Amino acid sequence: MSDKQKRSWDQPEGSTFQQWMDSRVAPRATRTYDWNALKFQTQVDPKYGRAQMRYVGTGGTGVVGGDTNTVPAEHFTFSTMVLPAGHEGPLHIHYDVEEVFFVLRGKVKMIAESVDGKEKWEVVVGERDLISWPPGVYRGEINIGDEEALMLVMLGAAKPETPTYRPNDPLSKIKR
Repeated sequence: MSDKQKRSWDQPEGSTFQQWMDSRVAPRATRTYDWNALKFQTQVDPKYGRAQMRYVGTGGTGVVGGDTNTVPAEHFTFSTMVLPAGHEGPLHIHYDVEEVFFVLRGKVKMIAESVDGKEKWEVVVGERDLISWPPGVYRGEINIGDEEALMLVMLGAAKPETPTYRPNDPLSKIKR
């Protein structure tokens, strides 16, 4: 393997097969919800409060310093997101990756807008519904149900670029 670049899924040199395979498991018992990953958004409005629980990679939230308690990512990230009743994820855009939401529990309105802001689209999704957001589309979500929503979230890169907001959005002015 001297000429090849080491990948996150390669067995680390000096580790046993057992250690390598153990490093590929992310038990629920070792996960915690991170209410701080997107806390900067609550400076604009408390309704943006939500939590991420990471499993593979650090997701698209721009967690400073990464999360060392995840399975290393090579081609995608995978996490769960808790969205309290009445809360929302503000419109944001990823130019570099697809983003997939799979609803495990709850009722969520998904909103898309074209980059020029001239076209809008909405759909309400619930348990076991999936949406795949293409790159280059503003997207957001609102929990319109009476209980917290729980979603699986996957992004199509090991380390996605940090999402951005419309230039006139107050969130675009906040430094992380």
